[in-house]
Amino acid sequence: MTPDATLARLREYMVGPSRFMSLLSAFELGLIDTLRAQPGSSAAQLAEQAGTKPDAVEQLLFLLVKEGFVAHDEEAGTYTLDALGDVPVADLDRALAYMNLIKVTALRQLFYLTESARTGTVVGLKELYGAEGTLYDAVADHQDLNDSWLKLMNNVTANIDPWFFDNIDIPAGSRVLDVAGNTGLGAIHTYRHKASEGLTVTTFDLPDKEERALANFRAEGLEEQLSFIGGNVFDEIPQGYDVVLVKHFLDMFDKDDVVRILQGVHKSLTVGGTVNILVPVYPEDIKDTDNYNVDFFPAFFIGATMGQGGPQKLSVYERWLRECGFEVTRTLTKDPSEIPPDVIPVQAILTARKTA
Repeated sequence: MTPDATLARLREYMVGPSRFMSLLSAFELGLIDTLRAQPGSSAAQLAEQAGTKPDAVEQLLFLLVKEGFVAHDEEAGTYTLDALGDVPVADLDRALAYMNLIKVTALRQLFYLTESARTGTVVGLKELYGAEGTLYDAVADHQDLNDSWLKLMNNVTANIDPWFFDNIDIPAGSRVLDVAGNTGLGAIHTYRHKASEGLTVTTFDLPDKEERALANFRAEGLEEQLSFIGGNVFDEIPQGYDVVLVKHFLDMFDKDDVVRILQGVHKSLTVGGTVNILVPVYPEDIKDTDNYNVDFFPAFFIGATMGQGGPQKLSVYERWLRECGFEVTRTLTKDPSEIPPDVIPVQAILTARKTA
């Protein structure tokens, strides 16, 4: 890359936050919804619906016209949806859930990314919310964080779980432990996808999740098959299970903590038992331009979520599993062609067996 090309590349980063907010604001102001319902609207008509000035509407739509999202008839002074008009609303809603998560839980907090990296804490949460700890602590006390985070996480779980359960084995009658299973959605999905006579699934998470988890189990009529144990993975993971599930969790931590978790899972399993891990992964060739995990997750975890962590390459997780006494029996990375092009995470499954 030449110096001029490098500088031009840097310019792409400079305008990134402005691009992001101009696009998201067009949605938040209702401009896109209005154009879908009333194509051929003028800036004045859009402004009246949005409660802003026509000048602001024109300024915000310049970028969308440049990108081909919106079309502008200069002679008539009107706007219509261009490329955005071809995208199903459900797909746009999914993309907007990601964008809202980025705005609410990341964009402001990442102003303090450098300080977060230095201290190993999420400085932005403390500065903006007075919150100590991680994003997962803060969502309990701050509704805007909770709403933004929970909506996307539930959508992610609902979309990825069918693929996950299609590609793992849970023998009939197994005792299953869902580590860091939050309020039980994963346990419910486990039973629905892998039901068998005698199958039981236990959600293991912090004690404050118990009441909501048990309510969710009752609502599904599964209180006999599903249960909850409160605790902390860094103290002790319950033992005596045939299958352990670890989903959307390992990437939150640096290596030392990941190893502690895997060692606890090893103790949790009976000999011959298996752990099934679902985790986003970096490509083995880090320069793979089709994988956006590297673009997003390092800053997100260090600066907005945990003060540490981030995904690893699949080969790294395999090595760590072996170091913790597991035999890796299968790995599978989600085919990028099966992932909607607006979705960031590329997920992988690692299955490993406790041999002794």
